[in-house]
Amino acid sequence: MDSAYRRAVEEHNQKAAQNRYVLNIIINCIRFCGAFELALRGHDESDTSNNPGIFRGLINFSSELDSVLKNHLENATVFKGTSKMIQNEILECILEVCREEISKEIKDSPFLSIIADETGDVNNKYQMVIVYRYLVNFKPVERYWGFVIPEGQKAENLAACILANLEQHLKGCKNKLIAQTYDGANVMSGAKHGVQAVVKEKYKSAEYIHCHAHQLNLTMLRASSSNPSVRVFFINLQGICAFFSNSPQRTAVLDEVVQKRLPRSVPTRWNFQSRSVNTVFEHREELIDCMKLIQQGNRVTNESSILQASGFIGILNDSNFVFWLNMFHKIMPHVDMLYNQLQRRDCTPSLVQSKISSFELEILRIRSNIDLASCSGNLTKRRKNEQFERKREALEVCDIVLAEIKDIFKFSGHLGAANLFQSEKFADYNENFPEQQVKFALETYKFVEEKKLHTELSTIYSTEEFRNISGAVSLMEFFRDNNLCSTFSESVKLLNVILTIPMTTCEAERSFSTLKRIKTFLRNTMSEERLCALAMLSIERDFILNMRDFNERVIEKFVTGKERRVDFLYK
Repeated sequence: MDSAYRRAVEEHNQKAAQNRYVLNIIINCIRFCGAFELALRGHDESDTSNNPGIFRGLINFSSELDSVLKNHLENATVFKGTSKMIQNEILECILEVCREEISKEIKDSPFLSIIADETGDVNNKYQMVIVYRYLVNFKPVERYWGFVIPEGQKAENLAACILANLEQHLKGCKNKLIAQTYDGANVMSGAKHGVQAVVKEKYKSAEYIHCHAHQLNLTMLRASSSNPSVRVFFINLQGICAFFSNSPQRTAVLDEVVQKRLPRSVPTRWNFQSRSVNTVFEHREELIDCMKLIQQGNRVTNESSILQASGFIGILNDSNFVFWLNMFHKIMPHVDMLYNQLQRRDCTPSLVQSKISSFELEILRIRSNIDLASCSGNLTKRRKNEQFERKREALEVCDIVLAEIKDIFKFSGHLGAANLFQSEKFADYNENFPEQQVKFALETYKFVEEKKLHTELSTIYSTEEFRNISGAVSLMEFFRDNNLCSTFSESVKLLNVILTIPMTTCEAERSFSTLKRIKTFLRNTMSEERLCALAMLSIERDFILNMRDFNERVIEKFVTGKERRVDFLYK
């Protein structure tokens, strides 16, 4: 009887191993489709269908290379693993495993920040994405958590969703949440009844951080709309781009003459204006020739096109337009560089401080090169007045940009703490210790011990070796690699805060891009759980790839979630 029992156990385990092997292949096919945002299901998933979908196509292709899988698909009567129900159950298990790992990382991290934003999907459902930022091995990471559908669009509804998700990670840890970052909409940023106010009422340490990339956009929009001449310039610039983007015939002439497409007219995005300025500046003469060709009426016979082309020829030759085109062509590259730096995943307060300082210096340099004295010469009094007024307005635009930058990116707790760890200032701090900045940082972050921090900073500023370390991440790695974390414990606390606080909501915006690629017009009835799981596979593909025994953990979730009619568990 013992030998028969052992043989039965061996046969059962062999069958379970085979079933788990097949399930592992099915999980890999689902992961592949999810990572590349491909639709799993086809129009008709029957065995005789010509369009069974990418998932079934992958399974069939894999079976041609794997005899075990082929035998399973041909002979299985209870569990094939290719149905929509099994897909959904596996996706739910994948999402659970990912969230468990993220929760574990959050538990091990000293602080936590949350990024949230909302948008509508193709099915007109109001989606809010939640992203967490924290430290893993002393490096900041931003993890996608999921999409949620609030019960309403009011601040209390959005805050309820955020608090419900935070409660899963912050049970009894009220001071662990140190920042909340939103895009600045009134419902999110309201000082009294906004989402940030509701969240901060429960988590006192959760400071509201306005998305710095959105702030830069607001700064440039205010600068461009503050002056009538500048406002007219950007309206005309937008009109030139729209003139070509709205007509294939005009675009064909543009391709033939200019051989360069103008950016599509999307005035809500500032980089549209930036790319438009640079393209029109570089190809102004060719654009004039293109407009003249359209004006002749041989290539484009539409009367409206001919009329508009005549008007744009005058605009492109207008001295005011040319002046502002040259002016903003000097400013825009610096705006682009700052905008791109602020959207980096590893963006930190110290990086923001240094890039903003560089940006301000470049704007000051451009301002100093605007020479009002050049208005003199053999010009009529009227022409002199026009040139003088233009250059006065140019100075005003530069002043507005600088004033807005200083106002919006004003000194605050996290940026003030970041100033203490800028290596290029260590020599100056060694001679004149930054007492005021330390005091301000301690008022913001009361959990830091003042005397010990003072001693640690004095040591850092006076030691030559620290002056060669650039950036908060590099400084943290130096402490870690040299076993100095306990020695510089208070400095490490501040660095943890600096690295945990997000500067932008760009990761949320990237999640929305993924949402639009996954939930399309042809896939608009997708359930919320399936959407979150597919988005997780796409957004966090590297995170999943580096997770040890990921498929095994998914299999364990799948086979223990409910009773299965097929043997998956070993005896």
